[in-house]
Amino acid sequence: MSLIAAILWVLATTAVAMLPVERHFVPGRILLCIAPFLLVWMGFELGWMAVAFGLFAVGSMYRRPIKYYWTKWRQPTEGPQCPSR
Repeated sequence: MSLIAAILWVLATTAVAMLPVERHFVPGRILLCIAPFLLVWMGFELGWMAVAFGLFAVGSMYRRPIKYYWTKWRQPTEGPQCPSR
């Protein structure tokens, strides 16, 4: 059953890729958030090799958003500044 869900996820991701650029954001983010749950489900049903291929597919299709969020999360956050004397 997880394989069918994965195939539907790939088809949905492909359909989102065919949308105009300004309409990618919301459905693309939803599909990216669903991907880890789908990979865990595939891991339980099909084993680690399916997860490896799934990770490769997600990384291939969402390489730019993953790179964006990775650099955003790695930047230090600015906390409250102490006044210098």
